[in-house]
Amino acid sequence: MNIDQILDQIYLLPETSKKSLKEHITEVSHPKGFCLMEANKVIPYLYFIRKGIARAYASTSENDITFWFGSEGQCILSMKSYVEDKPGYESIELLEDCELYQLETESLRKLFNEDIHIANWGRKLAEAEMIKSEELIISRQFKTSLERYKDLMFYQSDLLKRVQLGYIASYLGITQVSLSRIRAEIK
Repeated sequence: MNIDQILDQIYLLPETSKKSLKEHITEVSHPKGFCLMEANKVIPYLYFIRKGIARAYASTSENDITFWFGSEGQCILSMKSYVEDKPGYESIELLEDCELYQLETESLRKLFNEDIHIANWGRKLAEAEMIKSEELIISRQFKTSLERYKDLMFYQSDLLKRVQLGYIASYLGITQVSLSRIRAEIK
């Protein structure tokens, strides 16, 4: 996806506001396996995925727990760093070679003060990210692993072809053996 499509899906900006915002966005590329964000650090950027897939995870003493996948057109950000300028709790790893659009949070904050349309765009971005978090929490609390897998098949089927099964199982909160059983049951 190009940057105009990504920005427009969040909130339609007047052309002058969009131009101002785009002046602060740069394109960056990173290889598969690159750690884009580290837990317990303030992340001074937010990103939009032009091409590729990323995962967010939290580490425990025993393993990493994947709780989010992002693909083309989606935003990568640490809400804690974005909103409070404090260290985030998640790490972000790129699962494919990625082409990203990078936006410095401090530059964006200055734009919020200069342009009400960009401020509204930022509010809409934060609202959309919070809704995704809410949906994830509700899914984890009230849906079975089979229902969560079916949701993944319906809403993000491309992930099943592009992401290793261990990460999918972690995301669903189950073992790889349980995931294999679910996949066999559905076929």
